[in-house]
Amino acid sequence: MVNENVRLPLFTNVFKIAIVCEGKEEYDYLKRLLELKVWNDIYDIALFDAKGNGNISAVYQDKFQSGTYDIVLIFCDTERKPYEQYKEIKRKINDFHGCEEIADKVIIYGNPCTLQIVLLHWDDVRLTKVRKSKNAPYVEEYTGICGYKAKDEQRAELMSKITRANYDDMLQRLPKLPVDDKIVSSTNFLSFIEKFTSADDSWIDEINSRIDAVE
Repeated sequence: MVNENVRLPLFTNVFKIAIVCEGKEEYDYLKRLLELKVWNDIYDIALFDAKGNGNISAVYQDKFQSGTYDIVLIFCDTERKPYEQYKEIKRKINDFHGCEEIADKVIIYGNPCTLQIVLLHWDDVRLTKVRKSKNAPYVEEYTGICGYKAKDEQRAELMSKITRANYDDMLQRLPKLPVDDKIVSSTNFLSFIEKFTSADDSWIDEINSRIDAVE
């Protein structure tokens, strides 16, 4: 019987990565960074919009079982405490692989939301609320976009203001944030940026080896 979870080896110098994005904001942000070509070109990164956190685990499983990618990752918010939906995503990923805490290796998170990461392109912002109405003043202060509600045209304008220069500024600010997903105003994005920037692809094998050990 064929194990549909087993990935076929990909004989290529380019490593194919799928990133399942919670929604349009996450998708558009990573798309902008890919357009800026700030990461190592040995990684061929494909983005997928899950259209909501309730769909993340199903899309993740579909991309993983396709055997198309060297690794599948997730990019999502933690939302507000007690982080019930975020915890459920982690539980489903751990259960899918039968590997405790593997979700921590494949999930890129922003606490409380992705804007926490995005706004670091302009200042040392510390967001504590999820609601757009609470965070809109920060967006207006740093980008001039009034009444930000993450509408299509607003997201397009926001992402257009992200440049290689303020990307470098964001990199200087990221280490100041906690990396514990239970702490408000935290993210583990820097560790993934370091992976995406490096020519050392061993991190992919390390994660896959942990997954394969229990399959």
